Amino acid sequence: MSDRGADTVPLSRGRRLGVDPGAVRVGIAVCDPEGLLATGLTTLKRDKRGRSDITELAALVSEYEAVEVVIGRPTSLSGGAGRAVQVADEYADQVAAAIAPVPVSRVDERFTTVSAAGALQRAGMNTRQQRSVIDQTAAAVMLQAWLDERRG
Repeated sequence: MSDRGADTVPLSRGRRLGVDPGAVRVGIAVCDPEGLLATGLTTLKRDKRGRSDITELAALVSEYEAVEVVIGRPTSLSGGAGRAVQVADEYADQVAAAIAPVPVSRVDERFTTVSAAGALQRAGMNTRQQRSVIDQTAAAVMLQAWLDERRG
């Protein structure tokens, strides 16, 4: 697993999936093979016991022939790693085991849900309408930022 921060690594061609894991839902986004544009793909229901969300995510990795999966880490405002980061890291470890040898990267996802909610509100969606797409939109915001950082 890698945790690419300030180090920028040129992107190889191929689709990447962005994953925004939450306590109840997991937002999934995908980018085009050139790594230019991330879009929301789906929202999975989190299943902590049955792990069906990880199975579904592994199926998406296969379906989209993903070359990498980027998973968000909800780092605190101070940059610290609290309990939420630990839970996200455990989830990332489970995903990595399920999709090996596809690499998993972790990225700071501070403010992605806030950014996504703002974008959806500007698009005319109220809070109730946002429920079905907020998680995948947050995953798209996170993945797009990650892609943009790598392109410089």
